[in-house]
Amino acid sequence: MTIRPDTQSDTDYATRIAIGHACYPDYIETIEELRFSDANRDPKIKWARFIVEVAGVPVATGNYGQSTDMYHPQKFGIGVSVLPEWEGQGIGKALYAHILSALEPYDPILLRAHAREDRPRAMRFLTDRGYTEAMREWESRLSAQHFDPAPFTDAAQKALDSGITVHSVAELAKTVPDWKQRLKELDWTITLDMPSTDVLTDPGFEHFEKTTLGNPSFLPDAWFVAIDSASDHWVGESALWKSAGEPDVLYVGATGVRREYRRKGIATALKLAAVQWAKDAGKREIRTWNAQQNRAMLSINEAMGFEKIPAWISYEKKLKEENS
Repeated sequence: MTIRPDTQSDTDYATRIAIGHACYPDYIETIEELRFSDANRDPKIKWARFIVEVAGVPVATGNYGQSTDMYHPQKFGIGVSVLPEWEGQGIGKALYAHILSALEPYDPILLRAHAREDRPRAMRFLTDRGYTEAMREWESRLSAQHFDPAPFTDAAQKALDSGITVHSVAELAKTVPDWKQRLKELDWTITLDMPSTDVLTDPGFEHFEKTTLGNPSFLPDAWFVAIDSASDHWVGESALWKSAGEPDVLYVGATGVRREYRRKGIATALKLAAVQWAKDAGKREIRTWNAQQNRAMLSINEAMGFEKIPAWISYEKKLKEENS
């Protein structure tokens, strides 16, 4: 067994994708998506990826990295993925030790990792090493072509009758000179209200413009904004993102409404616009993630017919006190 750095070659990207797909078959990434992410990473982020080979054959991948919007110089996310047929042979253990050794120069104080609750071996791997659950997120999926909008039109009309209008970002880009800045401010405000395992850090407008608006998966026609027509205030959003690996699948980005505008049917109007767009575009499925404690959005999704699959669990391991 050898552990080597990931070279970011097409071959290593393909290896990472294949091993990830073997571990979680219902997710498909592309080399283009991974290259874009690597090329547009915030320069302050520390990260590395590794590949494990046995007799020259890749059997596992691992990584460490940091989050731009939850940044702390001594906090890291880590990942270990082993081909199912190679599990239980000490490969994950050796790779994990390698990652910890590679992190030592940065004096980490906290490690984060994820596992889905239908992968008991992955969960046990983390808990055996002192990780504890920090947050649980439900993944929910909707069959877009079977969606019936009729039960939700009254709630959406309530928002429209109160002076709210709903527009796509593509429409707003044609008429609002500062649409990028306004969208960024709205999106960050919504993000700050979402459950998180740590303090959020604003990546700034330049990062938003490059990694969000410049993302190949950005869909301006499927990102909807609610506007208070009386004040021209942007008050809510619901965004859909395309999947390069699965063209008939869409992912929900952020859906939310400013606090002072809630309980007026605006979130329902936004979700309705987004789901209707997906249906009209012939998409098969919409996937979304919601923290277990975000009961308001979970209720809307459940009412619309989103069906839960096993939850993703965020784990943490504190190595040192933050002020030490």
